[in-house]
Amino acid sequence: MEQRPEDLSGMNIQDAKAYIAAHLASLKLTEKKRTELEADLAKWTTRVDLARSKGAEDLAREAEGAAERIRAELVKIQAEEAELRSQIEAMRRQLPSLAARERSVDPDLLEQELLMATGRLPGEEAAAETDRNLAKLEKESKAEAELAALKAKLAGQNGGGEQ
Repeated sequence: MEQRPEDLSGMNIQDAKAYIAAHLASLKLTEKKRTELEADLAKWTTRVDLARSKGAEDLAREAEGAAERIRAELVKIQAEEAELRSQIEAMRRQLPSLAARERSVDPDLLEQELLMATGRLPGEEAAAETDRNLAKLEKESKAEAELAALKAKLAGQNGGGEQ
């Protein structure tokens, strides 16, 4: 699926602002190009009028051809400028939600960062809990074995003394 140029999802706020700034720079260049084309069009339109006033129809036709080419390019540039303005406006409307998304707390990410800050790796906490549980079972088992041995010894002493 193709991503639209004005779609900022997946960007952090700094990247989004840089992306918008790049679009703004493109818009400024497009505006400059449009201004230049408008000046050129005015110049060629004046030349058409001048050639006609002097009776030079061949020069007037050439000037009209140049003016038409400039007019066609001007239409393209104006459309590009409008599209850039629309994209920039759409991107600017997304900035608050991007900022809010960055401020929201992801509990899993927070837990992972906390574990890493304490020098443990994610997943080690579960392994440490398993180790603690196994150590507890080993202690209980050892205590039960020692208790059974003590009971057997006492039973042997009591049983052996009666004979």
